Amino acid sequence: MGLINYNIEKYSPQQLVVIPLVLLVLSLAFVAFYMATTGMPVTPGLDFSGGTAVTIRTTDSHDQLRTVFADYPLVEISDMNDAKFLKFGTMDDATSRSLSALVSEKYADASINQISETFGKSLQYQAFIALIFSFIGMAIVVFLSFRTFVPSVAVVLSAFADMVMTAAAMNLAGITLTLGTTAALLMLIGYSVDSDILLTNRVLKRQGKLNDKLTGAFHTGISMTTTTFAAIAVLFVVSWIGSIQILMEISAVLLIGLFFDVINTWLTNVGIIKWYVLRGGGK
Repeated sequence: MGLINYNIEKYSPQQLVVIPLVLLVLSLAFVAFYMATTGMPVTPGLDFSGGTAVTIRTTDSHDQLRTVFADYPLVEISDMNDAKFLKFGTMDDATSRSLSALVSEKYADASINQISETFGKSLQYQAFIALIFSFIGMAIVVFLSFRTFVPSVAVVLSAFADMVMTAAAMNLAGITLTLGTTAALLMLIGYSVDSDILLTNRVLKRQGKLNDKLTGAFHTGISMTTTTFAAIAVLFVVSWIGSIQILMEISAVLLIGLFFDVINTWLTNVGIIKWYVLRGGGK
């Protein structure tokens, strides 16, 4: 089965879903491990865990900076053109003031941003609620649109798998959960459902042979996904060159999510829809 000649006639529904099912089980296990470790399915970033972000213009190496800030909870150092971006964990007031004084003394043009742990927890809760309500709203709209149990479950399951697999990949890639990546996950729900609804509508509401309808839906859907993928890839490259951290994180999450969406739409959803139609469901 290739991207050009999409022919699943020789594959049974069970064969179609086995690969994404294995990926989903592994992703769920990985996300559960992070949930038990950090209390969140994805490692929380500064926005949600609280801490201090410092941007400085310096030629010091990462090792030199770790030596300078050895007495403080330095979590991460990243390069931004001719500047360095440092993330520190939560600190008490005295340590925080000491860090601010040290930064001001050694790096006159530095910028310091602080997020309290309490505020971070509040943002964390709000982001979780936003994701849950968005997913529930999507599921309700899907069930009202099709009013048929199996196709609706297939769409919701594919979207759920996209989210879980993307979360697992974020942990593997070291992408933390921030306000930016949360926005990307919310956008991913819409992207996921779009291709799944296209597929389901083509199969259930059009006349013709099943494989012909699946092939037609694939060519339309993959064209849409490829166009979106290319646009987001350009955004990622531009943000990486310009060291625009938030755009780079958003585009990276969307690229990962779109990759998994192709797998879950054209294997998982197709497998379930094919099984449903072969069992006498639909027109």
